[in-house]
Amino acid sequence: MAYDIIVLGSGPGGYVAAIRASQLGLKTAVVEKAELGGVCLNWGCIPTKALLKSANVFEYISHSEDYGIKVKDASADFSAVVKRSRGVAEKMSGGVQFLMKKNKIDVINGFGKVKAGKKVVVTDDKGKETEYTASKGVIIATGARSRELPNLKQDGKKIIDYRAAMVLPKMPKKMVVVGSGAIGVEFAYFYNAMGCDVTIVEYMPNIVPVEDEEVSKQLERSFKKQGIKIMTNSSVEKVDTGGKGCKVTVKTKKGEEVIDCEIVLSAVGIQTNIEGIGLEDVGIVTDKGKIIVNDFYQTNMPGFYAIGDITPGPALAHVASAEGIICVEKIAGMHVEPLDYGNIPGCTYCSPEVASVGMTEKAAKEKGIDIKVGKFPFSASGKASAAGNNDGFVKLIFDAKYGELLGGHMIGGNVTEMIAEIVAVRKLETTGHELIKTVHPHPTLSEAVMEAAAAAYDEVIHL
Repeated sequence: MAYDIIVLGSGPGGYVAAIRASQLGLKTAVVEKAELGGVCLNWGCIPTKALLKSANVFEYISHSEDYGIKVKDASADFSAVVKRSRGVAEKMSGGVQFLMKKNKIDVINGFGKVKAGKKVVVTDDKGKETEYTASKGVIIATGARSRELPNLKQDGKKIIDYRAAMVLPKMPKKMVVVGSGAIGVEFAYFYNAMGCDVTIVEYMPNIVPVEDEEVSKQLERSFKKQGIKIMTNSSVEKVDTGGKGCKVTVKTKKGEEVIDCEIVLSAVGIQTNIEGIGLEDVGIVTDKGKIIVNDFYQTNMPGFYAIGDITPGPALAHVASAEGIICVEKIAGMHVEPLDYGNIPGCTYCSPEVASVGMTEKAAKEKGIDIKVGKFPFSASGKASAAGNNDGFVKLIFDAKYGELLGGHMIGGNVTEMIAEIVAVRKLETTGHELIKTVHPHPTLSEAVMEAAAAAYDEVIHL
């Protein structure tokens, strides 16, 4: 039972690390207690996008007359929408199974625990234990789950997490979403679009609080226009589930308010899966629920590595994948550069979509940097107007002295497909003037990037 590399967990960090290890000629195994692909493929990134696409289609049909098309008696079959989402997730998980076979990676089903000497003990569903050894290293990639607040205990029926929100047996009439990060606003948009009365409760002054303030305010305006109620600077104090539904007590600046609803979705962040996997026995150091690693993901104990949500970096699928590749290539003796965490894009797939990378305007000012800011609204975009979706803008922040692109922030239709240009531009250290002179195709939404750069230097043409 000897391997070169054993990966604990098969999410977007684990399975990508395993494939790269196999490509480099290392005998590799993956240990997984549930479905291949982890939360992202089965209960996160992929199935939620399927739900959101159904909501998009329903919205188009509901507003079809705006496009000169009449549709009679359109309705949403909630169970069919959920079924489609699960089908997409199953297909993608099956795709990972194929990749494991293609790359000759052994999949070991069961719960794995690390053990001194670069070993992993796996307990299968019948309670049988088997010990495996990894000569070059064990990569821990066990991911995270929904965080539970003491006053917001999840029962899976009335107070739920993102996982239950994907497979509700019926469409709720009224929902309170606690937390307005990516998970919170995506589900708020989905359920509102499907006909649910949705209220978002956010502790911070703005929804999507990690984003640039102008983006947050624009999303709040767009959501309110869609009928979503927003309560910022507010906190859920308690939830009474004793009756038929839920009575949610919300503390606001004006005092307490009680909201009646059927479902409360707790979207207040994540908690790492590091309990019971042998870290203490091996002596692997953790801090505030995260495994401490160096630039190449080695823990304090030689031969043990950690990637993804369980480490201090951003809890994003594409970050976990990048970390997995860097980790394995370093183990294999390749020359690799550490990951630039200052150039990681973030995407939120509500409508309008939100995408960003780099510094916000506020962060740049707080660092005392002299900046130039360019902003181009989609209301001035011909492509956005033709599409009937011109809410939002592109905002770029440049270092005034050197022309370096410090940050890019977008809100609007399909901006999650546009942000990669900004990531590449920042990676290549392209200046504002070079971006202005980069010819963008017309008519496209991406022209807004060029126009925003031009706006920063008072050269904008179409505004």
